[in-house]
Amino acid sequence: MSYTQLTREQRYQIYALLKMAHNQTEIAHCLGVHKATISRELHRNQGQRGYRPRQAHQKALSRRDHACSRIMPETWLEITAKIREDWSPEQISGWLKKHHSIQVSHEWIYQYTLADKRAGGDLHRHLRCQKKRRKRYGSYERRGNLPNRVSIDQRPAIVDQRQRIGDWEIDTIVGKGHCQAIVTLTERKSRFTLLRKVERRTADLVGNAVIDLLQPHSERLHTITADNGKEFAEHERIAQKLATEFFFAHPFSAWERGTNENTNGLVRQYIPKKSAFVTITNDELLQITNRLNNRPRKCLNYLTPFEVFFEQLVALDS
Repeated sequence: MSYTQLTREQRYQIYALLKMAHNQTEIAHCLGVHKATISRELHRNQGQRGYRPRQAHQKALSRRDHACSRIMPETWLEITAKIREDWSPEQISGWLKKHHSIQVSHEWIYQYTLADKRAGGDLHRHLRCQKKRRKRYGSYERRGNLPNRVSIDQRPAIVDQRQRIGDWEIDTIVGKGHCQAIVTLTERKSRFTLLRKVERRTADLVGNAVIDLLQPHSERLHTITADNGKEFAEHERIAQKLATEFFFAHPFSAWERGTNENTNGLVRQYIPKKSAFVTITNDELLQITNRLNNRPRKCLNYLTPFEVFFEQLVALDS
């Protein structure tokens, strides 16, 4: 198990558990960290009057700042560039370690970004916003039943295992006033994403967009999984045109398309909720797509969706 830096809140938990006479193994279990992390914390950050969380956190930050100052200026320039490309601190940290053997923790990068904000900089504007409220799915109940829909229960089990390229999830993001929409497609294994704007969220326009987006990748297309929205009423035409299988998740079960739901959240970094889509062009969506597909993902061992999708294609074709 790798070492994880402790937060201020975890240090207060350690203090409370020590007061309750818990040993280091028990404290580690409660915090979900390795017992060596607790041992190291008590050894490094304990003062003459014992372990005090506030003092411990100040000591840890002081060492972190000292270590941070040893990072070369050109590394910080590289970090700044990646932040401006909308990479998260965790993605940057993992990428530097994997490709350049440079150790810079994501927390250092966060602190660097916040210091830039205090100095009047704008790096913090590239940090990903966290959604405060979960999307509600009850509205699907009023959409009616789609004819000849095939349940996700009949989808091949291999799709759940993410062992192959070619299993896609689909959804639509609706603009302000429900006027325009964006069709989002995400490949489950690689997280490779495709986006297309439609003027209205009708079955024929959405169907045409899906076919246009996926035809260039038809050689790696096995399944499509959607929710029960009426905009997917032409699922049979899509399946026939693309020679694929089309499945539908259960109502109120967004987690069955979790990859695509997560992608929609990433798109919202660039197109916030309640945005009007009138002025958005497909060229702008292509720029967003390129950003999403060319930044590393922790779930991909800090490879990019582009690398996984296309390198896998090369490996399979060779």
